[in-house]
Amino acid sequence: MGTPDIPPRPRPTARELRGDIVLAVVILVGAVFSAALSSIAGVYGDEQAPLPLAVGYAFALAAPLAVRRRWPSVVAVLVSLAYFVAVTLHIPEIYVGNIAMFIALYTVGAWSTDRRRAAIVRIAIIIGMFAWLLVVMYRDAIEQADDAEVMAGAFSPFLAYMLITTMVNVLYFGGAYYFGERAWASAAQRAALEQRTLDLERERELTGAQAVALDRVRIARELHDVVAHHVSVMGVQAGAARAVIDRDPAAAKTLLAGVEESAREAIRDLRNLLETLRAPEGPDAATAPDGSIDDPSTVGLDDLDALATASTSAGLATTMTVVGDPVPIAGVVQVNLYRVAQEALTNARRHAGTGATAEVRLRYADDTVELEITNTGRAVGAVSPGLGHLGMRERAAASGGTIDTGPRERGGFRVRVRVPIARPAAQSGAPAASGTEGSGTGPSDADAPAAGAIAR
Repeated sequence: MGTPDIPPRPRPTARELRGDIVLAVVILVGAVFSAALSSIAGVYGDEQAPLPLAVGYAFALAAPLAVRRRWPSVVAVLVSLAYFVAVTLHIPEIYVGNIAMFIALYTVGAWSTDRRRAAIVRIAIIIGMFAWLLVVMYRDAIEQADDAEVMAGAFSPFLAYMLITTMVNVLYFGGAYYFGERAWASAAQRAALEQRTLDLERERELTGAQAVALDRVRIARELHDVVAHHVSVMGVQAGAARAVIDRDPAAAKTLLAGVEESAREAIRDLRNLLETLRAPEGPDAATAPDGSIDDPSTVGLDDLDALATASTSAGLATTMTVVGDPVPIAGVVQVNLYRVAQEALTNARRHAGTGATAEVRLRYADDTVELEITNTGRAVGAVSPGLGHLGMRERAAASGGTIDTGPRERGGFRVRVRVPIARPAAQSGAPAASGTEGSGTGPSDADAPAAGAIAR
């Protein structure tokens, strides 16, 4: 009869324990008054026990109830024994004793955390009381056997009295058992509800913390894309200007103008980023599943030409090629593809070496758009993925596409992103990016001999 799925009751509070003491005092006073009145009324006639014994019975009945929530099973046994002894010895008090025993049986069901023991104790007490009741009824039936009036008819007064007594005891003990079980079940439901409330509160806090963490990652990714690209370009152009300023002031002036333009672009991009962070729910902004902002003022695929030109000005000769007829693409997907190209070109300028070239190729197919950025230069071995690589993979996944990155056999590096056109990121889930280096999806020059780890 155990209920292993029901959490145990919490320990009784100090207020509940004080309430038990008050209840014990009330039972004691009530039992003393009931014994005195029953003695005067002569409940048992000439066979009733003396009144001082009734006072002792009142104490034996009430004292265990003061600790009924701490040791419910022990209290039930003690109260039942006291009641059995009192009735057997004809102690003139039966009414308050019935109440005390009902409370004791109810407490076992409502507060005993060992449900197996609770069931055994209550069933044993109930069976014992009914067995004792049958013995008493049999004894009374034998004593009344010679009484013709009692034995006359199928429903004699004596038989009717016995039936009423049985029914009352069935309702009495059944009620104590039932209400105790109901109290335990109600307490267990409350405990389960409180636990679920705590779990939901923890989940809400965890979800909030995760949202904050995702926002921080998004901000870091955007800042990395903006700052790394423009600062890299500015550094290269400034270095070139310093190298030629003495012998070719005009060329140095052109390079410094490029530095100025890169600085302005960086400031513009940072301003756009701050605006979208300050007002992510503005009328002209739409949030993508990855938290990116589809802002009309930000960059897109139309800006790839300018990106290639800026890369060329920064020292990495870059060409831009578009294959196929352009089709409408969601703004957030355009932003993600642009940032992937920007990060790939920035890495190429850092690691490709002197004299390297790069190519940006945008292909439109029936159901996909593919962006491929390749560069020549030093052979690349093992690649240590950094924040830039992580950001590219996240952007590809957020757009519902896949990304392949890896070294080329003839030297240099390749980044290829494929994004479905029919179901842009705003309308479909973002599957995990494949992002497997050397996955075999590209031409035969996708793999290269090891030449040292490079953090890209």
